Parts: sequence; structure tokens; C-alpha cells
Amino acid sequence: MHPLKNILNKVFWDKREDPDDYILSFIHRGASGDLKTIPLRKIREVGSSWFTYRDNSENETTIPFHRVTLVKNIRSGSVLWRKKGM
Repeated sequence: MHPLKNILNKVFWDKREDPDDYILSFIHRGASGDLKTIPLRKIREVGSSWFTYRDNSENETTIPFHRVTLVKNIRSGSVLWRKKGM
């Protein structure tokens, strides 16, 4: 299982975690710095190598894990995941 899937599942299913405390950044061509950051609360489904999220216009977008650069707890400042070389 992909380590990022384990991290996302822990945040969503562990009662001690609050998805509102986390953000996720991913490569998004055309965005400022080619990165987009979303609150984990916007994630709707986690697959074996991807996740889907719903943006403000209610469109669902699928993002493969290889584009994820960071998962961070904004309350504590701890980084749960950082892409190598980033």
C-alpha cells in the first residue's frame, strides 16, 4: 500500500485526528508556483494511487499520488509527508 494512502486513511478514520487540521499540496500546472494547496476536508475518496477532491465549484478532480508534494498539520506545524526532492 502506498504510504500516502496510509497517512490519508489515518487522518480520515482515526477519531483522534481532525481532517480540518491538515492541508495537502500537489503539482498543478498553471497555479501560482505550479502548486495548489487544499484542505484535507475537500478530499472525497482515496484510491490505491489517487484521491478525488471537490473544489469550490463542486467539480470533482482526480489527483494521482505522484503529484502530491506535502501533507501538513497546520495546527502543530508537523509535516506528515513530503515528496523527495521538494
